[in-house]
Amino acid sequence: MKNLFVGNLNFETTEDDLRPLFSPFGEIARIQVMKDRDTGRSRGFGFVEMVTEEAAGQALAAMNGKEVQGRTLTVNEARPKPQRSGFGGGNGRGGFGHSDFGWSGRQRREPRW
Repeated sequence: MKNLFVGNLNFETTEDDLRPLFSPFGEIARIQVMKDRDTGRSRGFGFVEMVTEEAAGQALAAMNGKEVQGRTLTVNEARPKPQRSGFGGGNGRGGFGHSDFGWSGRQRREPRW
């Protein structure tokens, strides 16, 4: 199976709209239009998973740059989502270092009075 990224979708485009566009190239395993989890509105991109590499190649060649519902589609081979580190900054500590809180690593001195 080969997964294709389909970008620059009209925000009204549904999975049912994409099926007849990609089915002439071969069997489709799955279609998913990504939606915003808060609003439920389309995010303007999705994925079409074709059963064979050959069908995916034909669909990519034919559909990339094609105008659908007033938008020019961008179709590429889907790449895995990059691994994200836990929180924020990527330094493994949630994006905050000791210097962010004024801690220098030295022990406090006793007051001089």
